[in-house]
Amino acid sequence: MAGEQIGEVLIDGATRPITVDRESGRFEIQVGDQAAFTQFRLSGPVLSLIHTEVPKAAEGKGLAAALARAALDYARAHSLGVKVICPFIAKYIARHPEYQDL
Repeated sequence: MAGEQIGEVLIDGATRPITVDRESGRFEIQVGDQAAFTQFRLSGPVLSLIHTEVPKAAEGKGLAAALARAALDYARAHSLGVKVICPFIAKYIARHPEYQDL
């Protein structure tokens, strides 16, 4: 896994890094030999959030929410606008008004 660490999340008592890999266009959390991820595309000043996927074995642990939060915080920290394509992230923003300005 290549990428810059941009945060971390607690999973089953262990802290795991959240990384951004610009080359593959993914925000990622490694879970064993698999990864939970949000696929993105950066086009100028706009970060398009395309798809979020969590391995079946890791569902229900808050990984998708951690990825959404990390991606949105990344956009804010880099003064990027956000285009939301991913239905999960759209729902996340609806439940978290602090991100609706993006």
